[in-house]
Amino acid sequence: MDQEIILSTNFPNLKLFKRGKVRDVYSVGDFYLIVSTDRLSAFDVIMAQGIPFKGKVLTKISEFWFDFIKHIIPNHLISTNVDEFPAQCRQYETILRGRSMLVKKAEVVPIECIVRGYICGSGWNDYMQTKSISGIKLHEGLVNSEKLDEPIFTPSTKAEIGLHDENISFDQAEKIVGNETITKLKNISLEVYKSASEFALSKGIIIADTKMEFGFHNGELILVDEVLTPDSSRFWPADHYQKGRNQESYDKQIIRDYLLSINFNKQPPPPILPDDVIQKTSRKYLEVLEKLTGEKLA
Repeated sequence: MDQEIILSTNFPNLKLFKRGKVRDVYSVGDFYLIVSTDRLSAFDVIMAQGIPFKGKVLTKISEFWFDFIKHIIPNHLISTNVDEFPAQCRQYETILRGRSMLVKKAEVVPIECIVRGYICGSGWNDYMQTKSISGIKLHEGLVNSEKLDEPIFTPSTKAEIGLHDENISFDQAEKIVGNETITKLKNISLEVYKSASEFALSKGIIIADTKMEFGFHNGELILVDEVLTPDSSRFWPADHYQKGRNQESYDKQIIRDYLLSINFNKQPPPPILPDDVIQKTSRKYLEVLEKLTGEKLA
């Protein structure tokens, strides 16, 4: 699985706007250039090693879903084809090809829009303590990874790198962005999740939950960032699903499980990951891309 791993980009002739956990974002005139690196963060700590093909998988999957759900909500994507990028980007095309998106600039809504179709992760932890998630009361007797009667919208705050997002109630989110916006976000998020999860299930993948981000472009609400990738969603193989336990997954769970096994304290610096853990994770990313889109990268 020979593939150059891109941990960071440095384009002197482009203006760096910000570095996220995974993406480097450059400001190019009226657009942003989003470059998906092969960085991986677990427990909000960025690992020192990258995952082969990861950035390219995230870009391909986002591009696929942006097209799939464009009838529900417009999005920020202009092109993933480097040949269509502004001239000043071309000198970096070797790195950019396959892992970058030219997008519209948007004023990002400061809320993470999370939809949960199954009870797991932080939602399961909240339920065990309060029998509710983000202020939504759920009935007694649910078990880990159980499918919910209906998907629920559970917003969270957007934290800076190194800090944790916090689950908040609809009412708290309403105070941050207003009733009209949060109601729209809820309805769109639920519609996107239902449409995408039905399609994914037909390909043998359960989307247990997902996180979306939105912004305003020329006064219009659009979908931004990435969408329905293994980094922003929990993907489970449907044929191995069994409620009442943690599930196998197509995301970075392999890394999380390894870190838990060595009692990682969830603080930088990260430990060195064994090569087999890195390669296994890479194969999972490639597998989910092929299952969902039919595309092979390796």
